[in-house]
Amino acid sequence: MDANMPMSIDSQTVFPWLSLIVLLPIVGALIMPFLPTQESKNSNLPRNIALVILLADFLIIVLAFANLFDPSSESLQLVERLQWLPSIGLEWSLGVDGISAPLVVLSGLITFLSAAASWKVKQKTRLYFALLLIQASAQALVFLSQDFLLFFLAWELELVPVYLLIAIWGGKRKLYAATKFILYTALASLLILISGLALALSGDQFTFNLSEIAAKSFTGNFGIFCYLGFLIGFGVKLPIFPLHTWLPDAHGEANAPVSMLLAGVLLKMGGYALIRFNVQILPDTHLILAPALIIIGIVNIIYGALNAFAQDNVKRRIACSSVSHMGFVLVGIGAVNALGISGAMLQMISHGLIAAAMFFVTGSFYERTNTLSIPNMGGLAKALPITFAFFLASSLASLALPGMSGFISEITVFLGITSQEGFTSLFRAITILLAAIGLVLTPIYLLSMCRRVFFGPRIPALSIVKEMDARELSIGLSLLVPTLVIGFWPRIAIDLYEVSTNALAQSLITNNLVPIS
Repeated sequence: MDANMPMSIDSQTVFPWLSLIVLLPIVGALIMPFLPTQESKNSNLPRNIALVILLADFLIIVLAFANLFDPSSESLQLVERLQWLPSIGLEWSLGVDGISAPLVVLSGLITFLSAAASWKVKQKTRLYFALLLIQASAQALVFLSQDFLLFFLAWELELVPVYLLIAIWGGKRKLYAATKFILYTALASLLILISGLALALSGDQFTFNLSEIAAKSFTGNFGIFCYLGFLIGFGVKLPIFPLHTWLPDAHGEANAPVSMLLAGVLLKMGGYALIRFNVQILPDTHLILAPALIIIGIVNIIYGALNAFAQDNVKRRIACSSVSHMGFVLVGIGAVNALGISGAMLQMISHGLIAAAMFFVTGSFYERTNTLSIPNMGGLAKALPITFAFFLASSLASLALPGMSGFISEITVFLGITSQEGFTSLFRAITILLAAIGLVLTPIYLLSMCRRVFFGPRIPALSIVKEMDARELSIGLSLLVPTLVIGFWPRIAIDLYEVSTNALAQSLITNNLVPIS
């Protein structure tokens, strides 16, 4: 593999746009402690400042990428490198390519909308919105870091706001869910650190720079050791079976805006890191273990779908659905060809929008009904027709209805598997058959949930609830419109990353795949 090809530096930027994207929310977070307390007449000031900063950050992302990012180049762009702590080899090294650019845009959009969805948060607002701003910076830094140590610091930093957001503003079992989240992710981080340090220290040159690490060659047991360390470490965040059990608890106890962040951004960090480290830096090992990745993905798809049937809590059912849908990301990455990796990227973008929309609408009717128990709801379609329309539309997108982004992403993954001649025909046929079972199960558990919540036996106490307001409609449309646009015009998303994923696929020697008979 010519490792320098997909990760080489294309150009450097004069103005530090990427640093501005990362640091602007942090500056906003530092302002929060100096704002008036909640009891004052300016109690909404933290929310308003956070909204302005996150909107400005998102607009900077869009404008900078639209004017300065060249999607026809697979190389790193807008590169910024600054010696930070030379004694330990830490650099402030940022860069963006086709693999990270769409996820940075997605992160900026979802974070702003989650802050807008937090309109009614009244408890400890300065701390709440400061944590959202810190989270925005950490997320962007994960996707833009080109130094392993900087990447790891960002990866760890984003755990803290999520833990506190669940532990303070969560439901009845919030401490249990938050503790489970931090234990799973923190322990997994140890494997990421060990594997990354092993790569940095190997060979003649010690370096944390990802481009320089990718230029090295890692084979044999050492490569497998590092690959498995990354797979488990990043797989917890994805999440992969059986490391997924923190996710339903976290979603079940977190408020809707935090669930939007969890499903819309945090899970995508796991998929992004697998592509960046397992595929791009350890290609030889990935060619050996790609079939195992596909098998894990199939288990995710079927297990997540079956587990969703057992959930009587709306958010827990959607969380299990996320486990199932992220299985397609694993299958696409395991396909090790351009179509498969493209499908994995599109699935991350698509699922980020769809899952955020579903959790937002769920939060909207929870604020009106004060329950997420499916048996305790019924007949809401008549009282909340617009809410029902949004929830149904997001459910249809999630079950891969043609014309929605979910259909395009999942069919691309299927095409990636079927066109991979490095696998035997039997392995491909079994993979497609089992993945198709997940596609059959998805509409059953989603549409049955819609029927029970919105068309079940009518609960008299829920017949007078109020419909979505203009703010909520705007947030819902901001998530569903891109889902429809990508469904009908997928090139708007594919063009951002296609050159990078094609270059990555071409650098993998597909005829060295270990066939599964």
